[in-house]
Amino acid sequence: MRVGLLTGGGDCPGLNAAIRAIVLCAANDGDEVIGFHHGWRGVAEGEGATLTEADTKGLLQTGGTILRTALYHPEKHEGGTEAVLATFERERLDAFVVIGGDGTLGAALKLMQLGVPLVGVAKTIDNDVLGTHRCIGFDTAVATAAEAIDRVQTTGESHDRLMVVEVMGRTSGWLAVCAGIAAGANALCLPEVPVDFDQLAKAIAQRHDAGSTSSVVVVAEGALRDETNDGSAGSRVADALAERTGYETRLTVLGHIQRGGPPIASDRLLASNCGVAAMQAVHSGAFATLVDAGDTTTELVPLSAVALGPRPVPPALLAVASELTVH
Repeated sequence: MRVGLLTGGGDCPGLNAAIRAIVLCAANDGDEVIGFHHGWRGVAEGEGATLTEADTKGLLQTGGTILRTALYHPEKHEGGTEAVLATFERERLDAFVVIGGDGTLGAALKLMQLGVPLVGVAKTIDNDVLGTHRCIGFDTAVATAAEAIDRVQTTGESHDRLMVVEVMGRTSGWLAVCAGIAAGANALCLPEVPVDFDQLAKAIAQRHDAGSTSSVVVVAEGALRDETNDGSAGSRVADALAERTGYETRLTVLGHIQRGGPPIASDRLLASNCGVAAMQAVHSGAFATLVDAGDTTTELVPLSAVALGPRPVPPALLAVASELTVH
């Protein structure tokens, strides 16, 4: 079989591990993998080349993606869909394996509806692809963000400051919740829970009145998304709390630091499981599916799940966070 492979959307740790697993599986079965650079744009422009077992050397522990990536959805560009279909025919492909977040997989869903056989693998540090339990890149991003919050805490304690840390998470607060809990944050601002600045400032002031000299508030970038004020969510939270508490306040925006660097062991394992499961799905003809791989189980879910919107943080985890933070 000839299998097209691409990584689309934002980069994250673990992409190369998934690429490696797919290529090794293909080599074992006598298949050929055609890797396309720059996501769907590379498919539209014919930027494909064969990936061999030799190309996988050293990939497991490296961050980013050797295929590079781009934010490109064929249906939003004139002639984009037609160009992708033409590449599929010209390269004599039997299937695609598409590694991406909701945007890249949403584009895959539209192509699937036109008859393109494909299997999806979810990757995003936002961890919000519906139909999956954990996405490639999330575990490493949590570890990175938690370490950064740990470091911010010591500065806050040394200077008696209120520290606000903004992390990624446009539509859901998975990263903020998990990194915040892991690092012992004192408060969280999430897309799933409305923020009452007056109440939050009062709760933080009560902490300080009880003897705490500093507090850390972790903010998902998608928090306050219904508000029309200018500025990032982190800056708005920092300004609002500084005004209401009178405490010296500092904002740290982690930004792309969360997405870079080598994957931790659990992301390498998850990505490897996903890659193997994706190739098994291709061989069994289980197309129009999305791989949902865990530590001990792997299943295929309908790719159409991605059209239902992002996966929010579940109430049970929000309840844990509520017990451990002020609000």
